[in-house]
Amino acid sequence: MLLPLEGRRIYYDLTGPEDGPVLCMAHSLTSDSGMWSEQMPPLLQAGFRVLRLDMRGHGGSDPVAGDYTMQALAGDMAAALEALGLPRVHYIGLSIGGQAGQAFAIEHGDKLISAMWCGCAPSSGLVGDDTAVWDRAINTTRKANSVEPLADEMMEHWLTDAFKRRKPGRWKQLRDTVAATTPAGMIGGSAAIKNYDFTAQLPSLQVPTLAVRGAEDPDAPAKAMRRLAELVPGCRLEEVPDARHFCNVEQPDTFNRIMMGWLDEQRKLT
Repeated sequence: MLLPLEGRRIYYDLTGPEDGPVLCMAHSLTSDSGMWSEQMPPLLQAGFRVLRLDMRGHGGSDPVAGDYTMQALAGDMAAALEALGLPRVHYIGLSIGGQAGQAFAIEHGDKLISAMWCGCAPSSGLVGDDTAVWDRAINTTRKANSVEPLADEMMEHWLTDAFKRRKPGRWKQLRDTVAATTPAGMIGGSAAIKNYDFTAQLPSLQVPTLAVRGAEDPDAPAKAMRRLAELVPGCRLEEVPDARHFCNVEQPDTFNRIMMGWLDEQRKLT
């Protein structure tokens, strides 16, 4: 479904019982809400109402020209919740979805019941990539006017070769989504990833938070995610073995066990 927002449209999918607790899910750069397909069955079975949003310039959402910021992406999510009449939500975000989720918690914490941030760091300086990596990605996308030239490289970061052999159809779905991402979405999102730092604000958060990473994730080093868990009061770090960046896709049984255990903890507290 499409939600009008400031002259553009945000794609969203809202599924589950109307009286269920609401969970908002945010995807990675050059992905879309379909990356959470493996999580939908247990969430719906548990009675959650799941809101999946496509980030500007990704999936079914219109692009916005220029550089993005984590605060602007968080503002999109807050505006969507307001428009849909959803006052408070649980939140799960991976990669830029987790980074923008930090901005959301800082600026819109009253809308959060809990947060689960996956494969992300508290600042761009701790991600492990220098700005030259993102500059190259931006320049490649701009030159080709397409994300296609980056698709195979991104998939190597997201999933192991073993997953590609085990589930070639799912691998191709995800790669096709990378390639179809709008250049503006890729370039704008990359700019946001290059320039954010929440280390000063995270210690003041009062939102129950869980950090999760794939144990073989090259884009969310253990050191960076341990730092995230240290900064947020009460936060702990969980690891998904035998998984890279898309630990929710690569090892869905393990990820779903962690996710449902966390959400069950939060439901008991509210």
